Amino acid sequence: MASSRKIVKLDEGVAILMRGVKKLERILEGLHDLQFTSDEYIEAYTSVYNLCTQKPPHDYSQQLYEKYLDVFKEYIDSTVLPSLSQKHDVFMLRELAKRWENHKVMIRWLSRFFYYLDRYYISRRSLPSLSESGLNCFRDMVYDKLKVKAVEAVIALISREQEGEQIDRAILKSITEIIIQLGKGKNDYYEQDIEKAVLENASSYYSRKASKWISEDSCPDYMIKVEESLKKEKERVSHYLHSSTEPKLLENVLNELLVAHRNQILEKEHSGCRVLLQDDKVEDISRMFRLFSKIPEGLEPVSKMFKQHITSEGTALVQQAEDAAASKAKNVGGTLEQSFIQKVIELHDKYLKYVNDCFMNHTLFHKALKEAFEDVCNKNVSGTSSAELLASFCNNILTKGASDLTYEAVEETLDKIVKLLAYVSEKDLFAEFYRKKLSRRLLFDRSASDDHERLILTKLKQQCGGQFTSKMEGMVTDLALARDNQNEYVQHRSSEGVARPGIDLNVTVLTTGFWPTYKSSDINLPSEMIKCVEDYKNFYHKKTTRRKLTWIYSLGTCTVVGSFDTKKIELHVVTYQAAGLLLFNDADKLSYSEVKTQLNLSDDDLVRVLQSLSCAKYKILKKTPTSNTLSSTDYFEFNSHFTDKMRRIKIPLPPIDERRKIVEDVDKERRYAIDASLVRIMKSRKVLGHQQLVMECVEHLSRMFKPDFKVIKRRIEDLIGRDYLERDKESPNTLKYVA
Repeated sequence: MASSRKIVKLDEGVAILMRGVKKLERILEGLHDLQFTSDEYIEAYTSVYNLCTQKPPHDYSQQLYEKYLDVFKEYIDSTVLPSLSQKHDVFMLRELAKRWENHKVMIRWLSRFFYYLDRYYISRRSLPSLSESGLNCFRDMVYDKLKVKAVEAVIALISREQEGEQIDRAILKSITEIIIQLGKGKNDYYEQDIEKAVLENASSYYSRKASKWISEDSCPDYMIKVEESLKKEKERVSHYLHSSTEPKLLENVLNELLVAHRNQILEKEHSGCRVLLQDDKVEDISRMFRLFSKIPEGLEPVSKMFKQHITSEGTALVQQAEDAAASKAKNVGGTLEQSFIQKVIELHDKYLKYVNDCFMNHTLFHKALKEAFEDVCNKNVSGTSSAELLASFCNNILTKGASDLTYEAVEETLDKIVKLLAYVSEKDLFAEFYRKKLSRRLLFDRSASDDHERLILTKLKQQCGGQFTSKMEGMVTDLALARDNQNEYVQHRSSEGVARPGIDLNVTVLTTGFWPTYKSSDINLPSEMIKCVEDYKNFYHKKTTRRKLTWIYSLGTCTVVGSFDTKKIELHVVTYQAAGLLLFNDADKLSYSEVKTQLNLSDDDLVRVLQSLSCAKYKILKKTPTSNTLSSTDYFEFNSHFTDKMRRIKIPLPPIDERRKIVEDVDKERRYAIDASLVRIMKSRKVLGHQQLVMECVEHLSRMFKPDFKVIKRRIEDLIGRDYLERDKESPNTLKYVA
């Protein structure tokens, strides 16, 4: 029969256990070089096991749990706290770190000794584990008593480092880790004690520094110091603070260095944002963007200054152009529009690069650039709209011999022109001016490249839509068809042996809807020309009977040979001039009224013709009396003594100011567009408030032009008068669509 187990009394078991505990304490204090032997460990473990596994009333588990805590408390009271109280500053922190490491060793060994207690007694009663209880002892007895002193020591070290001293970063990292471990995985203790103090210290320190730097340093130097400060604080976090502190710490630094002094920094005399933009300090501007993008609404004032600066630069260009026009000066590089538009393109290139590079493509700065150039690109220059200037600039680029740009440079410039057009509000006016100039390039063979003509139309189509370029594309296509048509005519004359009228005839047949409207005249052509016209009519009517030919003689050109006393000279003239000159084959002298009667021209056209032939550079006709002004009483005769060193000369007609007509035509088209938009809106909405209708109309049309509110209101009244709309009888500000 098995013998019963001997009862171990509490005092006996604890005495055995304490032998192991005392040895552990001596090891921790460096008084014992040896480690625990297996026998010593088993002896301590067995004593606990025996005391816990005896039947009541000899089960001493509760007493052992209390003894476990007492071991820590006695050791801390007798050894740990006295050693810490004797040290200060960094030495105290080092001692605290050492005691914490010892404490963890002590928890590990005691947890082994008391393992059976942890496994059964504690788990069944849901008590704090041995490790947790040991941790709590250090927290309550050591950390809570020393935390104020420890935090002060930590902040003192950080302050010394802020002033440039080398400090023991490792000890600060250890203290941070201790506090986080005492929080059992949570950052509560760290945030309440260390982080709070670090943030307060940073705010205080950088508040003092900001006051000093803002008074001493230029804006760029100040921003360099801000950037360096942020870098140092990031390093500080990475070396000895918890990563969660970084955004809070950087926010504090930014608040003290930037937010509190934002206006002073940006508007600093001789070195603020405006000065940096004026002096093209790209690196400093990039730094300003990087820093101010980190603070709430920090970029708004920067983008506002950016916009104001561009607007100011653009306005200065407008003023320069005004001054040049006033003094009739010619800028290097061409006429007024050439010089002005080229400078605006360069300005846009420059600040678009700022947006892309310095401001990292930020939408706020794209918006600032857009608004600034909308302001600049919608100013009139010497009474000329930017839409017309831009169209003239395009014309110069695309006209044969007018530009010395390379093929690739033309393509690049066209791309930039279309980008500028995006800012112009009167796109319809640009389209009309461009169409007028395009027609002259095409009709008079002045276009430098068909590829470039098509390229810009493609770009314009992408920017403004297919309706914007439909007529222009029709013109380009029309001209290609006209060339084919002319080739057919030439073949017809040669193949059928048609009697030649004695004049080479080249006819360009165009579609009326695509081209600008041109003045047609019932001029009395010379018989030679009439034969040519009749011959072509016969050819064309055999080809098609569906289309009616309307002859625009005002656009025709002729080459006539003048037999002068000294030599024959080819005169390149328009049809009107040629008809006038040919009159003098049959008459020596003609009066103004006789020329008018024979040609059947209006006074305006006749004055231009006779002025160009008798009063301008080339005096093919002699006028009596001699003067540079025409009168209805003047007489004209062929100037047989005329000579010139050239064998072929071009005699231009005085230019007609077409601008007024183009503007009038555009205004008329706008009225139609407003009417159509109003009817379209009302047809879909049926009933709408007056103000809302006006606003929706503006929104619909703003892609092509900015309609005037007064004009819209007049058009509404007109539509009411024409019974398209009616006012609500009960609410006069409400409009109804009349179906």
